This record gives sequence, C-alpha cells and structure tokens, in this order.
Amino acid sequence: MERYEQYRRVFDHFDSNGDGKICPAELRKCMTAIGGEMTEEEVVSAVAVIDSDGDGLLCLEDFVKIIEGAAEEERAGDLKEAFNMYVEDAGGCITPKSLKRMLSRLGERRSAEDCKEMIACFDLNHDGVLSFHEFEMMMSSA
Repeated sequence: MERYEQYRRVFDHFDSNGDGKICPAELRKCMTAIGGEMTEEEVVSAVAVIDSDGDGLLCLEDFVKIIEGAAEEERAGDLKEAFNMYVEDAGGCITPKSLKRMLSRLGERRSAEDCKEMIACFDLNHDGVLSFHEFEMMMSSA
C-alpha cells in the first residue's frame, strides 16, 4: 500500500493539469525529468500501447505498469550482469570451476566438490552447470 501511495504522489506530480490522467505531453515531460528522451511520436506510441481504456491518456494503473515494468527490466539486467560475472567461457553457463574462481575472488574459499554440490541444488536439467534460467531461479529463491 505504501508503494502505491508513492506511485500516486509521483503520478500527481506529473499530472500537471490535475485531471487524473497523464497525456503524452505530460509523459514526455516526465521522461525528460528522469533523464530519458522521447520524441513526440515515441510518447504517443508508448501511451497507445499502455493505455488500458483507449482514451489516449494514462491513468494511475497504467502509470504503475510503466514504473513496475521499468523496475523489472532493470532487475533482469542486473541479474544478467551478475550471472556473467560467474561465466568464464563461451558456453554461457556457470561451471563448478567458474563458481570456485568467482567465490575465491570474493574471499570465500570452496573446494571443487563444494561448488559441484552448490550447483546441483539448482541444476534443474542435471547437466552439471547453471544456465541463466537456473541462476535466475536460484536468485529468486534467495
């Protein structure tokens, strides 16, 4: 509920005419304020895609979808970046060897067998390595 109220305050701030909706011009101003740039055409297209009632304007619920979608994209990007830190070869998976190496860099000494066991806990297809999907599942359970 508190998060919803925060969204409401931000929404109200960008709803400059106070009509309870954000028009494309207000959205463009919002994007500029947070460091993004969108052309008028891009803003109109974005509103058309997100607009849930077809009036060409964004209601609070539409605005929340934008904010939460952006947060989810950022989280996915951060997760991919973290995954790539553990991957050392072109195979694109975390191996016991790459896990051991990364843990060592982080100051945590583990044996190769320990690393195999750690991977086995989340190795859904039992191939001995962690794919990005398996890593994502592991991180969501943490």
